[in-house]
Amino acid sequence: MHHDGPRRALRLGAQDHAAQPSGLRLIPLGGLGEIGLNMMVLEYGDDLIVIDSGLMFPEDYMLGIDMVIPDITYLRQNKDKVRAIILTHGHEDHIGALPFILKELKVPVYGTPFTLALVEEKLQEHEGVGKVNFKRVRPRDQVEIGPFQVEFIRTCHSIVDGVGLGITTPVGILIHTGDFKIDQAPAGGELTDLRKFAEYGERGVLALLSDSTNAEREGHTLSEREIGQKLEEIIRVSPGRVIVALFASNIQRIQQVMDTAVKFGRKVALVGRNIVNNTRIARELGYMRLPPGGLIDIKKIDHYPPDKLLLFTTGSQGEPLSALSLIATDSHKDVQIQKGDTVVLSSRFIPGNEKAITHMINHLCRRGANVIYEKISAIHVSGHGYREELRMMLNLIRPEYFIPIHGEYRHLVQHIQLAREVGIAEDKLLLAEDGDVILLNNGRGKIVDRVEVGKVFVDGKGVGDVEDVVLRDRKQLSEDGMVIPVMVINEKTGEVVSGPDIISRGVIFEEKMGEVLEQAKAVIKDALEGVPLDSKTDDLAVEEQVRRALKRFFRKEMDRRPVIIPVIIEM
Repeated sequence: MHHDGPRRALRLGAQDHAAQPSGLRLIPLGGLGEIGLNMMVLEYGDDLIVIDSGLMFPEDYMLGIDMVIPDITYLRQNKDKVRAIILTHGHEDHIGALPFILKELKVPVYGTPFTLALVEEKLQEHEGVGKVNFKRVRPRDQVEIGPFQVEFIRTCHSIVDGVGLGITTPVGILIHTGDFKIDQAPAGGELTDLRKFAEYGERGVLALLSDSTNAEREGHTLSEREIGQKLEEIIRVSPGRVIVALFASNIQRIQQVMDTAVKFGRKVALVGRNIVNNTRIARELGYMRLPPGGLIDIKKIDHYPPDKLLLFTTGSQGEPLSALSLIATDSHKDVQIQKGDTVVLSSRFIPGNEKAITHMINHLCRRGANVIYEKISAIHVSGHGYREELRMMLNLIRPEYFIPIHGEYRHLVQHIQLAREVGIAEDKLLLAEDGDVILLNNGRGKIVDRVEVGKVFVDGKGVGDVEDVVLRDRKQLSEDGMVIPVMVINEKTGEVVSGPDIISRGVIFEEKMGEVLEQAKAVIKDALEGVPLDSKTDDLAVEEQVRRALKRFFRKEMDRRPVIIPVIIEM
């Protein structure tokens, strides 16, 4: 790959600097292999910084799990080295794990004003975090943290105040793009700072870490201005109320739609705690302006004709207790669907949520609403750049090494392919996953090691106490039910004094229960007869024999595998 003069000079300078044999270690603890859990560690000698601290929403098989956070075993082992957590923006997949991590790591947290305001709001719901040292920064600010000089670079994304990072280290310069797209006409006027990214490209970049979310999608993202025009058209022609469902963090789109509503003489009301809180924070920080007299209390919407109202709500993913889901099932205390309402789902169908969303759309249609969503109209655009934008970033930076981040494995592979296309040499493409240790030293980069990583399940107040084996039991319980055989045994002779009685849940219909359970009791009695005399007083031996016999019985008779929990009472 061709490098110009200034780049060559910088590379040599970086090599001289990197006398330390240890070099710079990059360790992704989450976000490289899944969407969510974003967390990247940069370690040089005795100093370590963490970029982002995100959660992941549970997948279908994670029964009963509220959220998933990264395993920070590596950070615990290196607690004394951690100097700071740096946040690129305020989405949950970048800040959601902070309340749990800040209970263990008392370090400064750097972020832009809106990002830190969202974090502060989130921390109020968690006990035991204590006072956090927040360091507010703005785009183009530079901070020194140990051997790292970090510059914050404005990026355009689906939330205000997003940044990428230019990180000068003793071994060379790193660029971490954060989440970005290149929109020439964004709704809030926050352009990705291409001049600053290009400036780093001129200086010479050792490694580029770039957002891979949409590496499969060819072309460019639509401009927010085009989305705004489509939404304006819908608002103009809708005969009744317009209800716009979106992510509460999408302040630019809320502002754009609010301005359009007022333009057509509609009053605006906010439905749902998150959207109320986020708009309040955005107004306080000056990222949003309210049209005079345009915002009304949700309790007063009945005072206005339907064609003079626009409502914002959360719940575009069909979340069971979200405002829109409650509205769809006629369970919301303030808003009921009226015939003639237009409901606009201005967000994408996140994979895994399709069933819940279509179920909600059916409910809304059944109640007389006209529902408009991404599949039938251009009313949403992703916050992540498509292939053409990713190519542009690669060409602006022209890094020595390329490391795709933020995506499932297939996204990372596609992004590597793009880097090949723009001329980055094969041995300079580092396809890393969570836990891989990337060593950058003396102008060279390679994957040299692995550290312990994984997913920690948060279930209610329990963090990490639900293991895979618990999920397996939950799955089994949900599919095949539970059987509890109870019997009283003479502790001296091992003879059955009472029972066996069988309690079952989720195994069989009530009418057939008697017949099957009688057979099961006979199976238990046969099994007990097969227990050697010297083992009959050993509870564990008896329990195991009963469990195995019942397991065989239910598998053979019903092709089911209920969870079997024998209860032995000694007398």
